[in-house]
Amino acid sequence: MWSLQSQLFTLCIALSCVTSAAGLIHVSGYEGREVNVSCGYGEGYESYEKYLCKNDCGNDDVLITTTETKKNKYSIYDDKKKRVFTTTISDLSLKDAGKYWCGVTRNGKDIYTEVKLEVVQDSCCDRSTKVQSHETGSVSISCPYDSKYQNNLKYICRGNQPSTCLQQATITSDRKRNGELRLDDDNESSKFTVTITGLTQKDSGLYLCGVHRSTGLDVFSAVELEVKAQTSLCFTEWCCVKSKQLSGIVGRPFTMLCPYPPQHGDNRKFLCKGDHRNNCTDVVTSQSRFTLQDDVPSSSIWVTITELKAGDAATYWCGSDSQWSVGNYTKIQLSVDAALFHPVVFIVLAVLLILIFALVMVYKYKCYKARGAGVSMNMNKTKAAEAEEVISVSDIYENQDVVACSKQGTSKAQSTCNHYDDAGEDQSVYQNFDITEEIYCNQAYTTANKR
Repeated sequence: MWSLQSQLFTLCIALSCVTSAAGLIHVSGYEGREVNVSCGYGEGYESYEKYLCKNDCGNDDVLITTTETKKNKYSIYDDKKKRVFTTTISDLSLKDAGKYWCGVTRNGKDIYTEVKLEVVQDSCCDRSTKVQSHETGSVSISCPYDSKYQNNLKYICRGNQPSTCLQQATITSDRKRNGELRLDDDNESSKFTVTITGLTQKDSGLYLCGVHRSTGLDVFSAVELEVKAQTSLCFTEWCCVKSKQLSGIVGRPFTMLCPYPPQHGDNRKFLCKGDHRNNCTDVVTSQSRFTLQDDVPSSSIWVTITELKAGDAATYWCGSDSQWSVGNYTKIQLSVDAALFHPVVFIVLAVLLILIFALVMVYKYKCYKARGAGVSMNMNKTKAAEAEEVISVSDIYENQDVVACSKQGTSKAQSTCNHYDDAGEDQSVYQNFDITEEIYCNQAYTTANKR
């Protein structure tokens, strides 16, 4: 009879536990690890006993109370200031999964809060993405996630144990650079990328891409990286890499085309700047002048620079991000030339040249006319000079005749003078000199008489 009453009492407690439940708390943990179950309570119950029980919360189902600090693999702590008591369950097993109750002991019905515990294996994942690269090279590990986690913390770790991944993360989205690792989060494509440079064979292995959640377990995806040794001269440098030499003009837009393997259509595409591919800098995310458009049907990337600058002259690497193996990326040597004349400047210069040409033509025309006038004047002066020269010659001959006249005597001088006087033609030519001739003749005659 007492046993029946006890069972009824236990059932009553269980029913009151359900009806008095203040809410449902979901807790998850990994097998072999520990989990914390935190339950709050109302003001005024700080000094009351708290406990954690399982299933129907009978006497045998009570796991631990606040009157004892530790019991088996359970430990409890009551933070009376925050009015929250926390029970830690260690060494989780799959059998620990199920329904629990957080209870506060009081007179009458206790206060209960339902807890649902999920226990999963500490391993990941059912499948993984395989990525290959070569020593001294680089690799980009692509980690997709659900769009609702855009603002959540992202990270990556080595190994396949999700329980310790965040604590052992090599890089996180709030610390985007760590040595040879870089993390870039692209919210638009809901994908974050981890780039590893200076690879060695020790970097081979399994990696977990993680997204941290405030409640429940973090979300993971697995990537298996294989770093191959450099067994060929072709991999020691970029002897086999597709290479292009392109040039542009400062201030003008510029477009370059980068092909990639068709099987990389879903991969993230990249464009980075630097002399070596293992330490180049992503320019698409850092500079707004650079835009990258993926043309999947043609397996090509169109990279556009809206306005070239002199500093854009450099070495670029573009391609798909699955691996840095030969044929998956293109090396571009871009040279930037000085800007040519702006159209407005060119028009102004052309107008100035036309004006200068017109002025030169007008100047030449005026010089030509002035030179013609000078030639005419020079010709007139020449004719006048010739005339004067003829006159001078005549004077010379006259003087000679006068001398001859003086030597031959009075009669000959007179005859000579009369000869010039009687010659009509000569007189017309030398008519301006009649008086002079008389002077010379008279002088000749006087001289003759004196003799």
